[in-house]
Amino acid sequence: MTALAIALRTRTFRSLRRHRNYRIFFTGQLVSLAGTWMQNIALAWLVLELSGSALAVGALAFWRFLPFTVFGFVAGVLADRIESRRLVLATQASAMLVSVALAFVTLTGTATLTIVYVLAALGGITLAFDAPGRQSLTFQMVGRRSLPNAVALNAGLFNGSRVLGPAIAGIVIAAAGTGICFVINAFSFLAVIVALLSLRVDELHSVERDPSARIVDGTREAFSYAFHDPQLRALLAVVTVVSTVGFNFHVLVPLLAADTVHVGPRGFGFLSASFGVGALAGALATATFRAASWRLFAAGAAGFGVSALLLAPVEHAVPAGVLLFAVGVSFTLFTANANALVQLGAPDRLRGRLIAIYLFAFVGLAPLGGLIAGALASVGGTQLAFAVAGASSLLTIALASARRAQAPGIAEPSRP
Repeated sequence: MTALAIALRTRTFRSLRRHRNYRIFFTGQLVSLAGTWMQNIALAWLVLELSGSALAVGALAFWRFLPFTVFGFVAGVLADRIESRRLVLATQASAMLVSVALAFVTLTGTATLTIVYVLAALGGITLAFDAPGRQSLTFQMVGRRSLPNAVALNAGLFNGSRVLGPAIAGIVIAAAGTGICFVINAFSFLAVIVALLSLRVDELHSVERDPSARIVDGTREAFSYAFHDPQLRALLAVVTVVSTVGFNFHVLVPLLAADTVHVGPRGFGFLSASFGVGALAGALATATFRAASWRLFAAGAAGFGVSALLLAPVEHAVPAGVLLFAVGVSFTLFTANANALVQLGAPDRLRGRLIAIYLFAFVGLAPLGGLIAGALASVGGTQLAFAVAGASSLLTIALASARRAQAPGIAEPSRP
């Protein structure tokens, strides 16, 4: 226990201790991400109030994720051309305006499904351009040596907010309605904007830009680089399959609560929180490791596969919650190491584009993944959907690890 306490104190939060810029940005994000999750919950609730239809909520998810599919590669090229801090400032300011618009139409009673979907899509566009810029900025704030730790802490912050934000949103919606959630989120963006303006530019790690990069040729160059790098090729293939077939929690957890374990809204909240707490625990555990590695990435994929297979036949809420906690731990171990390995394996001038390819594999195919999960659940319930998710994850990581072992000259790029 003493050794664990020392590891947690000395290694888990080392990026926050060592890098002033990252510490300031992390603090701003601490406020902003809680507001973001409040808005996510309020959006879904608003759509339910306007339509009373579960299908309409599914359409909301479609419009939010579609921009990653359409604009993901364009965003990657832009991230390699524009200074990262300026790009993230622009996207955060744009996202704040979307929240202001949502607050206005909700509080004035003029919100319709069409307006909400349009604003959700605009918010998705800002997020699509924000993500590669934010990842590149993280690299500039902490450098190569601290990047795996910072990525894990970012994941911990995201998943901690995913637990806290919805809890606050539930209280606010019950007391004052969904519009106030959008108001709070709009103000929360001020924290991260102030943080970005407070960064010391001279302390950012310099990176090579490619101002001549074009959308088609620049994206083709990034795909060529990833294809000819054995580790990146294997990693992106695994992320594509596991994310598309397996990581469809926004579809499967509500169905698990309603149709399989037969619990109400409180039970659904328990299951969602179980996954979120597991993901937070996984992020803190990942942050204690000195470096990202394929071994940790593969352990996350295998852990997810085993947990999903064990979850498939479960019909009671408590064991389902325990297994969703394990799924959350594995999820973060998988995604944090994948993110760090992509960035550390990328040359500076291609980092934004390779991050965009990773994000497309991870999020851009979410609309297709949701359809796959829904189709499997309609045929064989969540039992079949989780079984397919688990089996595909185990099979994919096993094949990729075997192919990678046969490729000569692969080294872990994250080791200092």
